[in-house]
Amino acid sequence: MHITAAESQIMDALWRREPLTTDEIVAAVGPAQGWGDATVKTLINRLLKKKALKSEKIDGRHCYRPLVARADYVLAESQGLLDRLFEGQLAPMVAHFAKSRSLKPEELARLKSLIAELDDDGD
Repeated sequence: MHITAAESQIMDALWRREPLTTDEIVAAVGPAQGWGDATVKTLINRLLKKKALKSEKIDGRHCYRPLVARADYVLAESQGLLDRLFEGQLAPMVAHFAKSRSLKPEELARLKSLIAELDDDGD
């Protein structure tokens, strides 16, 4: 399932807090994005059709919950990026980002720690 950048704004609101009504989603994302009710409702309907959301009535109001976990979405998106731009290879992606922007000392330390953990797990 492909979730667009606009649709991901709706999902982010629901991953932070669920369930939400349409009005609550509009309040959460509309002002920051400059979106009105119609735009948010369109995005909600797209996500319902994709089965990324479910609708339920709570106290007589339509509420929405995500059917896709944030971790699953992040994994799919990051794997897609890796596959499209780096032929599925992690090392070239890390090298690209390390060369194209300065790594903060804490970022570098975190990468070294991650590599050490991965190396320890492989033994």
